[in-house]
Order: sequence, then structure tokens, then C-alpha cells
Amino acid sequence: MPRVGQGSGVIISPEGYIVTNNHVVADADDLEVTLHDNRTYKATVIGADPSTDLALIRIKEKGLPSLPFVNSDEVKVGEWVLAVGNPFNLTSTVTAGIVSAKGRNINILREQFAVESFIQTDAAINPGNSGGALVNLSGGLRCSFTTPAP
Repeated sequence: MPRVGQGSGVIISPEGYIVTNNHVVADADDLEVTLHDNRTYKATVIGADPSTDLALIRIKEKGLPSLPFVNSDEVKVGEWVLAVGNPFNLTSTVTAGIVSAKGRNINILREQFAVESFIQTDAAINPGNSGGALVNLSGGLRCSFTTPAP
């Protein structure tokens, strides 16, 4: 019986490169990306790293809006951030919160050489948000966030 999963991602270049979490795409036979305007594309995995729970996928499209990276080492405890994703298969949700800690290791990655250094926030993040964006109030990408598996 085929299994269907969901997650979120962040377009990081106009050429269709999208960052998400490895656990969102791991073991997938087919990937389908739906943009906020309901355009749908087949995607391919360019690379994945289970030890950091990151994956890079690509859709065949050009001229896409993308988020600029900002240095996540410069995030400040108390800074306001926005979590953007698709929890519970909802489209394009945004929640706000503050950064309450940096460099958290909570042992959710099950890889032998896992690297965890999470930004902790009180912004609501739910199943399906994995791979979504945590951005500063200027729209700069702080990180792609991970939600624990149920």
C-alpha cells in the first residue's frame, strides 16, 4: 500500500532549488511540490544529509521568488521570528514567536553522527511544518525547521 506524506520547503533560488528536511523526502519514490498558488511540479532530490536532517530538491521552473539566507549565528535570544509552512496539509500558514534559545540539542535525529544545533522558538510548529522557513522580520531565512516525528 503506498504511503503519502507531507511537509514544507523553502525556495532558495529562482531556478527551482528548494531546501527541506531529509525526513520529509527520505524513502520517497515520487515527490510532488505544490506552490502557494497551487502550481504543482514533480521534484527530484539533488542531495540529502540525514546527519543534519537537510535535503535539497529541485523543480523544473525558472523565475521563482526565493528567500535570502541570513547568518543564523547572528540570531538573538528574544528576537521575533515567523514560522512559515503547511501544517496539517493547510496552505501557507504563518505563526509568530520569539527565539528563546540557540544551539539546542534535543536528540531527535537518529543518525550516529547527527549534528543538532536548533533555534528554539515559541512560534507554533506542527506536523507538516517540517522543512518550512523560520524567518526574521525582514524576511531573511534563519533556518529550515524540524518537527519531531510522531
